[in-house]
Amino acid sequence: MNGVHRFGCVGRDNPTAPRGFSKHRSIDSSFPFIPSPLSRSGSRRSPSPTPSSLYRNQSRKSNDSNGFMAAPLSRNASRRSSTPIMFSNSMGMVKPPPIEKKLECTLEELCFGCTKKIKITRDVITDSGEIIQEEELLTIKVKPGWKKGTKITFEGMGNEVPGAYPADIAFVIAEKRHPMFRREGDDLELAIEIPLVKALTGCDISVPLLGGERISLTTDNIIHPGEERIMPGQGMPTKLQGKRGDLKLLFLVQFPKELTDEQRSDVLSILEDSA
Repeated sequence: MNGVHRFGCVGRDNPTAPRGFSKHRSIDSSFPFIPSPLSRSGSRRSPSPTPSSLYRNQSRKSNDSNGFMAAPLSRNASRRSSTPIMFSNSMGMVKPPPIEKKLECTLEELCFGCTKKIKITRDVITDSGEIIQEEELLTIKVKPGWKKGTKITFEGMGNEVPGAYPADIAFVIAEKRHPMFRREGDDLELAIEIPLVKALTGCDISVPLLGGERISLTTDNIIHPGEERIMPGQGMPTKLQGKRGDLKLLFLVQFPKELTDEQRSDVLSILEDSA
């Protein structure tokens, strides 16, 4: 165990398949299009939606590997390309691999849950064939107990390009290093440093919990270096409703750096008697 400092509590280190293609995976007919040189406001719209807009007009859903749902909040169109796009679907539509992005969360956020809002900018093909950039505000509801590697997928939220479906965007949960706790599955680990005299004579220890509370631990027995003690139900939420993992305490005993001759003599006599 590493990263231990001072008396008290010290820190330590710590599904998914995209849903695949939209149900409109292919379109049998081609969509020839002759763009107008006029601006968007004066151009004529195609009588039939382009494959990209067909896909875009479907209800957009996102999912994560555990079956949780997320969805974009809002959209704001911005910069626009001045060159209309002509394309045909005669060769069939394809879908690029998902675009993965890291989403960092603290242990507290993964323990108690939170809401994350992420702004993205993406290329979108309009019905008139122009490419514009839109801002999307995505929302992710992090559920208590999620682990690193949990994936949340927003279907079709990548850039739109001619002849292809937009890629999915997948956010992968990453766990930020905590200054005190280390996560192991559903359990939390915490290192406690105590001076030798307290390890030998017993003491009351104020143990911090992840939520900011403290709980008192009283020990009358000798605490050995490296000894572990378990505090049930003080870890991370589990898949079982209302259940939590354990908090494991690892005791690190602080030895004095030096002793005087008199102190050595006293310690020797005490330890000889105890033996």
